Amino acid sequence: MIKGIHHISMKCRNEEEYRKVRSFYTEILRLSVIKECEACILLDTGAGIVEIFRNDTQSLGKGVIRHFAFAVEDVQSCVNAVTAAGYEVFIAPKNVQIGGDPALPATIAFCYGPLGEEIEFFCQGW
Repeated sequence: MIKGIHHISMKCRNEEEYRKVRSFYTEILRLSVIKECEACILLDTGAGIVEIFRNDTQSLGKGVIRHFAFAVEDVQSCVNAVTAAGYEVFIAPKNVQIGGDPALPATIAFCYGPLGEEIEFFCQGW
């Protein structure tokens, strides 16, 4: 029935916020643009889409989604890129064992994006 996550969506309240968010995802994290129009931009993650709208008027709030995770090959490179751009990494890269038998080894780190969104960089295995 479900084949995977197609996209995640975020909304910017104004053009300045939109430019900052667009720059973060296209220049710092290097996601490629699938399509950009007056209302939004679609960015390719390689396994799904990030959709960013530029016309929201509501204040930003925290919802039920805790974070989203990008599958990456090198967590430290992602952390270096966002740190160099002035974004906060609130969980430094670390190796974890995700419970179960057998446990799933992974390297993870978390940062805040331009809208305050929590982003995880996730590399399965060590």
